[in-house]
Amino acid sequence: MDELFTNIGSKLTLSQKIERKIEAAIREKKLPVGSKLPTERELCGAFGVSRTALREALRRLSARGLIEITKGSGMTVTGFKVDDAIKTMDLYYDMQFDQNLIPQIIEVRRLFEPQIAGLAAAQRTQNDLSDIQENIELFRACDPDNIQLESDLDNKFHLLIARATHNPIVQITMEPIYSLLPRMRNFIYASVDDEKEVTHESHLLIFDAINKQKHTDATKAMNEHLDRTYEIYKRYLHTTFEK
Repeated sequence: MDELFTNIGSKLTLSQKIERKIEAAIREKKLPVGSKLPTERELCGAFGVSRTALREALRRLSARGLIEITKGSGMTVTGFKVDDAIKTMDLYYDMQFDQNLIPQIIEVRRLFEPQIAGLAAAQRTQNDLSDIQENIELFRACDPDNIQLESDLDNKFHLLIARATHNPIVQITMEPIYSLLPRMRNFIYASVDDEKEVTHESHLLIFDAINKQKHTDATKAMNEHLDRTYEIYKRYLHTTFEK
């Protein structure tokens, strides 16, 4: 443990140097998830820094989800969880979101989501099916004037399919994108006739294929669903798509 926390001198931005040193040890698994860090006194002595600089570094590591600080129990390495990665991407998309981002999001969805639906057909559990079916029923029963709820339920439908793959990389990649769907729908879908009915029918077709574990049918149904989405956005945002 001593070789991990060597004296780093007394230059400026000490807290950043401490943070990076501890982060590097976690990345390199010299400090594995679940392991305890030395006490504040021991770390101050090892790094040759003040408690103020150390605590600032520890505060940032804790805020980023890399360590957990528990009063009376010390500091434990928690690693970087799926939810942490998703929150980071959520923030990025929120800051970048505008009408110009929509075609890029749709392009990514058309590339990945048909295959995700196919994988969900192979990997889904009964709990996944129950969750997706409940979502479809809620969507059908949703008040057509409640555009926000309708958008949220549409978002959750796609999110549940991604989760049904039981692949954390799919989840990390797609969940931040799905979080944008309600905002994207609000751009145009209030102006699209019979949109709720058509979306409901598409969701039923996708669900049926996933339920029956028909990989090819699930892929095809999702592809057709997203082709229609693409055409709708292209019609209403044609100048953006033509760039």
